[in-house]
Amino acid sequence: MLTLPIQKRWFDMILSGEKKEEYREIKEYYEIRFQNLFGAITIHPLYPPDNFLDRSEFELLQGEAVPEEIRKDSVQEIIFRNGYSKDSKAIKARCKLRIGKGRPEWGALPDKQYYILEILDKEELAADKNVLHKAGDSYGPDIK
Repeated sequence: MLTLPIQKRWFDMILSGEKKEEYREIKEYYEIRFQNLFGAITIHPLYPPDNFLDRSEFELLQGEAVPEEIRKDSVQEIIFRNGYSKDSKAIKARCKLRIGKGRPEWGALPDKQYYILEILDKEELAADKNVLHKAGDSYGPDIK
């Protein structure tokens, strides 16, 4: 299971059901984690664009489009935690992954592509380290 820290504003909007997506920049840090969790492969744009292959945006391969040995279910559980503290409030959410442009009212910059975690359902977790720190959890770069 992957644990991702988020700001209080976005945490509260997810918890209330108002915000249905969480955005992450498309960079190697998340590419590796999402490949491990979702079995997804990120295809990068061609710079400069090739005349034969018109690929100016990121693409995401999943399911039958990736090798069988890395395939995973398209829905995975992710823990969103309000900050980095072990005592921070947390939400466990079932999510689907895609790449696209997000909504500015939910924190996305206009016309920028992101990894989009579509939140299908959620539950608030107790801020108990035994609940949040299970073997195999993956934390952000500053979380120990």
